[in-house]
Amino acid sequence: MKGRTRVNHPPQVVVPADNRPLVAPIYQSVKFAFDSLEETLRAERGERPGFTYTRRANPTTRQLERLLAELQGRDDCIVFGSGVAAVAASLLALTRAGDHVLCFVETYGPSRQLLQGLLGRFGVLHTMLTIEDDAGIERVLAERPTRLVFFESPTNPLTRIADLAAITRAAHAHGALTVLDNTFAGFHNHGQYGIDVFVHSLTKYAAGHGDVMGGAIIARQELSDRIRRDAINLGALLDPHAAFLVLRGMRTYYLRYEAQAASALAIAEFLAGHPAVACVHYPGLPGHPRHALAREQMHDFGAVVSFDLDLEPDGIRDFVDALEFFAISPSLGSVESLVLPPQLLRPRGLSADQAAASGIGPGTVRLSIGIEDTGDLITDLEAALAR
Repeated sequence: MKGRTRVNHPPQVVVPADNRPLVAPIYQSVKFAFDSLEETLRAERGERPGFTYTRRANPTTRQLERLLAELQGRDDCIVFGSGVAAVAASLLALTRAGDHVLCFVETYGPSRQLLQGLLGRFGVLHTMLTIEDDAGIERVLAERPTRLVFFESPTNPLTRIADLAAITRAAHAHGALTVLDNTFAGFHNHGQYGIDVFVHSLTKYAAGHGDVMGGAIIARQELSDRIRRDAINLGALLDPHAAFLVLRGMRTYYLRYEAQAASALAIAEFLAGHPAVACVHYPGLPGHPRHALAREQMHDFGAVVSFDLDLEPDGIRDFVDALEFFAISPSLGSVESLVLPPQLLRPRGLSADQAAASGIGPGTVRLSIGIEDTGDLITDLEAALAR
């Protein structure tokens, strides 16, 4: 065999069956081959297990999908290149022209823009309420045929809590599907409710280190199969190296989430007792409007703490700039602590009344708590508040 042939057909290294690696290998291959054309055709027809092309499926991404489906308590999972890609795939696969979607002013901005823009151009209609308007949710579902209810809990950034049992019950009673962006709560929360489709940004708590993007849809098999067909044709599935990084991050998911949530609660309690802070938004605090509901629905309360300061925009900028251990950055759920005043990003697609209903004020600040020492973070906040 000549060298130019050998480099494309290198020697094979076979790991014995009783000699397994403790870290699964990355299947960094676009294509997979069978030993015969007949077996290749059988695989293409779905008559035998195996992989053919990574845009459709890959062993590394499939391992991640199986893990996430099990953690969330559903049949199947599809992983995507970003959380927004997962949101888009779920909305595109589950709606068609003339359908109506119930969503909320608290909905994550890019998700809301997908509903208002892309789906709107395709003839999908929507109604927007606030997530705590239980009577309004029931009224809209009773008055207007609705294809799906798209919502979050806790919401971003004010950590408002949806009544999952009530929303799911009302939606199903009127023939609507429920799609929950469960990123803030995590895979270990909300699986006990009858949510039809869960969406996650894997960029956040799953990967956890701010070095990879990803998204996931988790659902029962029938819905997952329907979404997967469209997702393959859209070319939106996660690549195997990114899947490997998310799998690595998931090894410490529970350790990180529990530590970050405990630190967030301590920081929320500190802020709630500080005279410069007008209001703290964190569902773990007894003063949160839906604390009892959050305790019923969640095992812990997440790592996002928002609060309001009685300051003008320049004062908010001075406070944020004074922080030493909080990086000024969007995103959340990773090991480093972050800060962002959400109102300075000028949310798009909301009327003045809807923006007011969102609860985000001129002095709102959002923190994402990382894994730094809690005392150091509190000292940092205390010093910035004293300036």
